[in-house]
Amino acid sequence: MPRDRVFFGASVIWGLVGPKRIFGSLGNYSSMNWFFLGGAVGPIIVWLFHKAFPKQSWIPLINLPVLLGATAYMPAATPVNYNSWILVGTIFNFFIFRYRKKWWQRYNYILSAALDAGVAFMAVLLYFSVGMENRRITWWGTKGEHCDLATCPTAKGIVADGCPAN
Repeated sequence: MPRDRVFFGASVIWGLVGPKRIFGSLGNYSSMNWFFLGGAVGPIIVWLFHKAFPKQSWIPLINLPVLLGATAYMPAATPVNYNSWILVGTIFNFFIFRYRKKWWQRYNYILSAALDAGVAFMAVLLYFSVGMENRRITWWGTKGEHCDLATCPTAKGIVADGCPAN
């Protein structure tokens, strides 16, 4: 499962490599520390927008800690999954809710059940069609990593065949 792979990968990274070699002066991601500043300044920006535009009733509804913290509960997935969630969620829970409220009240839970059932049905179908050991179908979804460079080393001075030099 994707969440298990993420948990295993995180335990290896934090246990073996350590935070200094990732987010510190020795790491590739030291610039990510600036996001702590962004997390501290973000609510202040929302507050300033609320003071500047007091007639906008939606601005006080923005809660950045909830919005950013909710991403921790999202399952580990690819950007395609996140984009489709955002698209479907925005269409049905913003536009249809706002402009076709009766339709939304009647069909939104049916849509939710249909999407859940579709995921379950496709999981079974994909298991039997492409997930079994002796599968004859090869497609982009069965090859593992979609980027050939994802297996390349990132540490300076280590060179591998087919990978760009650091």
